[in-house]
Amino acid sequence: MPTAHLPAPDRTALYIGLMSGTSLDGVDGVLVQWDAQQHLHVLAYAAQGFASDLRQELLALNTPQGCNELHRAALAGNAISRAYADVVQQLLDQSRTPASHVSAIGAHGQTVRHQPQQHDGTGYTLQLQNPALLAERTGITVVADMRSRDVAAGGQGAPLVPAFHQGVFSRTDRSTAVLNIGGIANISLLPASGAPMPVMGFDCGPGNALMDWWCLQHTGAAYDNQGQWAAAGTVQPALLQLLLSEPFLQLPPPKSTGRDLFNPSWLHTQLQALGHTPSPQDVQATLTAFTAHSCAQAVMRHAPNSDSLLVCGGGALNTELMRQLQALLPHVHVQSTAARGLPPLQVEAAAFAWLARQCMLGLPGNLPAVTGAHGPRILGAIYPA
Repeated sequence: MPTAHLPAPDRTALYIGLMSGTSLDGVDGVLVQWDAQQHLHVLAYAAQGFASDLRQELLALNTPQGCNELHRAALAGNAISRAYADVVQQLLDQSRTPASHVSAIGAHGQTVRHQPQQHDGTGYTLQLQNPALLAERTGITVVADMRSRDVAAGGQGAPLVPAFHQGVFSRTDRSTAVLNIGGIANISLLPASGAPMPVMGFDCGPGNALMDWWCLQHTGAAYDNQGQWAAAGTVQPALLQLLLSEPFLQLPPPKSTGRDLFNPSWLHTQLQALGHTPSPQDVQATLTAFTAHSCAQAVMRHAPNSDSLLVCGGGALNTELMRQLQALLPHVHVQSTAARGLPPLQVEAAAFAWLARQCMLGLPGNLPAVTGAHGPRILGAIYPA
């Protein structure tokens, strides 16, 4: 039987990163290159939304209900990989880059269950996609399944981006916090270079997931554009306190979460406990405040000396959410990662290009202090072109 031989990795080669997060809004992709000084350059960016039927199927597969889940999950994985392949083609066309010039694609897949350390002590994390199909359709080596090795090593499998944030956003003279607000919010705490404390990172609670779902149910819009609907509502203090009493928010890191916890059923439970349902607009205002408060609390508890908070993910485009973060953190400069040269919707995709590169170079991709794994691990499974 012939043996597949991977080319020796080049530290300045081209990589593609593909990310579809818990917001379930679609795929973000970047084509990146590292220069000889190991600085990252984004050469192209492309995005594609999920078809509504695929999005609904992914939402359904996030909860253990219905029949024929294995069959449906396999077909959804195929559909995700076709969407990924479309984004890859857009990147190649946009940059006029031949597929043969790209060393590898880092493909995250779509998380539908995230339950590390549960059930049997190891637990699992599950991202739907078909990396073999993606390799076939693009002709490019694919690195996928980047979380499960960390989980097997006793970790949370998340967040994986703090190591990338450290390389891109850390400063020599001051500590910095990086907040990614996707469907779930996660934070990276980056000490000044040379400081004795390690990089920290953890999921700090819901990001856009609850806000987007509520907005869709009551307005038909997939998200609250710039937070305008929430800004016109009134925060309900009693409901906000109920939401903030969620035990996960008080857990010490390392910790991670997902739609397994912060989902419509969870929200309905909180509304039932309140005893009455405020107007839909006031609930939206309170959900926005909930995300802002849980993120701000993470900064105040774990990074009180940070004077800069860089925000990425779709939440960075929510003007009302950004306003509230700044109001809750008056001594911190809250700004989008675009101010540091990387637009907010490109950060996570670039992180998975970096993780693919780490895998191809035979280097660890996790930070044990962040995920709780027993040690550094090379992350990902390689599907050769």
